[in-house]
Amino acid sequence: MSIWGKILGGAAGLAIGGPIGAIIGVGAGHVADRTIQTLSGRAPGGRMARQIAFTTAVIVLGAKMAKADGVVTRDEIAAFREVFQVPPGEVKQVARLFDIAKQDAAGFEPYARQLRDMFGDEPAILEALLDALFHIAKADGQYHPGEKAWLEEVAALFGFSEADFRRIEAKHTVQPQDDPYRILGIDPSAGDEEARAAWRAQIREHHPDKLIAEGLPQEFVDAANDHIAKINAAWDAIRKERGLT
Repeated sequence: MSIWGKILGGAAGLAIGGPIGAIIGVGAGHVADRTIQTLSGRAPGGRMARQIAFTTAVIVLGAKMAKADGVVTRDEIAAFREVFQVPPGEVKQVARLFDIAKQDAAGFEPYARQLRDMFGDEPAILEALLDALFHIAKADGQYHPGEKAWLEEVAALFGFSEADFRRIEAKHTVQPQDDPYRILGIDPSAGDEEARAAWRAQIREHHPDKLIAEGLPQEFVDAANDHIAKINAAWDAIRKERGLT
């Protein structure tokens, strides 16, 4: 069974618990589905449950992200579909969960806190989720102030600092040749070794292999490869500017 089948069949709701488990149950139309047996023996923090929680969070927070500027556009809905390659037979069910999350009066905070509890010791995974939300935010060609404020709050709930948020934001709003320091999260006055260390730390922390090891969907691995390329381009710009080898 694919990860989508596990989510949409209600298999994960009881295994995960919390607000993410609850919305899985609502989306499936029932919570006590017998397919819960597919996760028997797995703790709520187990790998399969973590994968399902992450994937469900993209749907739920993506839906709420799309409303951050006051309106859900076709572009934003299309952008969500670009984040994941949902199997054709499960598109309608994924859309149903998206609609439930979009219409739910409950805020996004409980979902963000549950994700922080599950992935707090692996910031690269939480950053991958923020990257997906940025993709949705920019889908209509604008980065609305309401979307930025919403993303800042989600990032803070995930445990990221203001400096972390500026660096993550730069990956989506700045070109390496324009402001490479912002992409590496350092000040232009930083010394050569500090700049080199920042580049190496980002490459190490956000390497796609980390996401592969967690079993996250291929789309996130591909996005991580793109971000690694941008980080390398930022370092190359700094290196050339300073005449470093």
